[in-house]
Amino acid sequence: MYALVFLLLFFLWFCKTAVLYSCFLLLKFGSKGFPDCGADEKEDVRCPEDLALPFRKGRPWRYFSGKLLDFYPSFLRVPLKPGRSLMDWIRLTKSGKDLTGLRGRLIEVTEDELSKHNKKEDCWICIRGFVYNVTPYMEYHPGGEDELMKAAGTDGTDLFDQVHRWVNYESMLKECLVGRMAAKPIAAPKEISSTVSEDMKQLNGVLPEKKVLASSAKDLSPSYDWFQTDSLITVVIYTKQKDMNAELVIVDCQDKQLRGEIIIDDHSYLVEVDLDHAVSEDVAVNIAEKVGKVEIILNKKDNIHWKMLGQPREGHNTFIKRTDRGLFYRKCKLVSKTEVTHDTKLFCLMLPKGTHLCVPTGQHVYLKQIIAGTEVVKPYTPVLPFLPLDFQEPPRHGGVHIYLMIKIYSHGLFTQALDHLQIGDYISVSNPEGNFKKSQVQTSEDLLLLAGGTGFTPMVKLLNFALTEVSCVRTVKLIFFNKTEDDILWRSQLEQLALKDERFEVQFILSQPSKDWVGKQGKISSSLLSEFVKRSRRDSKVLICICGPTPFTEQGVQYLKDLGYSQEEIHAFTA
Repeated sequence: MYALVFLLLFFLWFCKTAVLYSCFLLLKFGSKGFPDCGADEKEDVRCPEDLALPFRKGRPWRYFSGKLLDFYPSFLRVPLKPGRSLMDWIRLTKSGKDLTGLRGRLIEVTEDELSKHNKKEDCWICIRGFVYNVTPYMEYHPGGEDELMKAAGTDGTDLFDQVHRWVNYESMLKECLVGRMAAKPIAAPKEISSTVSEDMKQLNGVLPEKKVLASSAKDLSPSYDWFQTDSLITVVIYTKQKDMNAELVIVDCQDKQLRGEIIIDDHSYLVEVDLDHAVSEDVAVNIAEKVGKVEIILNKKDNIHWKMLGQPREGHNTFIKRTDRGLFYRKCKLVSKTEVTHDTKLFCLMLPKGTHLCVPTGQHVYLKQIIAGTEVVKPYTPVLPFLPLDFQEPPRHGGVHIYLMIKIYSHGLFTQALDHLQIGDYISVSNPEGNFKKSQVQTSEDLLLLAGGTGFTPMVKLLNFALTEVSCVRTVKLIFFNKTEDDILWRSQLEQLALKDERFEVQFILSQPSKDWVGKQGKISSSLLSEFVKRSRRDSKVLICICGPTPFTEQGVQYLKDLGYSQEEIHAFTA
């Protein structure tokens, strides 16, 4: 009798263990070990969209599954051992264990000393002048040990910037800090200019010679000036561009800090000062588009005469590449959160009063949260609050709202924290990023959009822009891949839009349809694309945009090329 009871208990324990282990494997690798190319397997969208990674500055890569182990570009990620997730690494760094091997001492590291630590069991890497012992991080690196070993014993700054410049390595590796690189002797400068004099030149709108990109570009560099009345301060930026618009001007004025950034192609001009006196929250921005003049108008709190605009901050009055500028964040308030599908919500964020920010079509922003003491950032593409069936972009409520369509994952580190935000809570939102140019649409007659799951989000503004502002567009076709009918975002609105405008067509394709589904089914394939991706005329100009999980996007691009479409006719949203 006791033996039978014992065997029964053992059998139940064994079954429970097997089920738990199966669940673990499913969470870690998915049902087939890689994302379903016909569905939405990313944690959230924008073709990065569910990569939960600690960031610093710059651009992220895409993320895909949303499990704790999936915090790295899919094409670089390798399977990690159990207990080697981001959260596990954070716990290890907070355990008090000596991860440097130096018992808390910080040392100066010479190039010779650095080069000696070039093995997996003893690996030091230099990033921006700081040396880290990454040996204990080897098993936690989502890109695998081999990727880290490429920089072993060397200065890995350039390699780091190529792969993930945006990662907040100071936070991730702070417990691995060995010390600084020893400074090399340098020749004394022939002449030392006055810091005070230079600052005064900056505040008078003169760009110092050393900060100009090149002598040939000197005359093209923007400049600024300022003037005042009894009640107003006006900062004028002369961009020297003839196509300036609101999307290229970003202004933030909070707590006596003024930051005005002008985007000019792949460069950025910045005016950033600590104002001499307080101003009100309301900021007005006037743009003379044809002459390229931008006015930032501030209201004085006290009607007194200002002797100077203020003290320059780091980066003030510089004209540099955007990739060197990094990102700027401001706190935005969550004002609404509504359900779109069973696992996707529409978040409405309100910009601060002193902010002027318009996210261009096809670009994304980053949301930043502190999770378990670590800074975590994710990219999302803003959408419209709804698809306007009257072909007019809905009112922007004074230009202060950003709408984000976000898929919530039950095991997603970032999206779970995001979903727990209450109305009235704040979250940090970055400046826009992205390389999509609306001019690509303005010269196209046929616009074809391929979306996998929440890869739909960049298509929202894109199709609206094409239908409302591009006169040469003949057809706009959305081919929307999902798993099930319940996963289709804004299905009713898309169907209504197709009925309203004969230029627009939507085709839903499901990879796991119900028995009642009468539409197309399958995953992205050459045969499906050859059926639906067609020019309206033999010689029509076409633009094909694609966004979704990495396999979806990569396979889709290859299929399109196999069908005869050129690289210039294809834009993949991959951040």
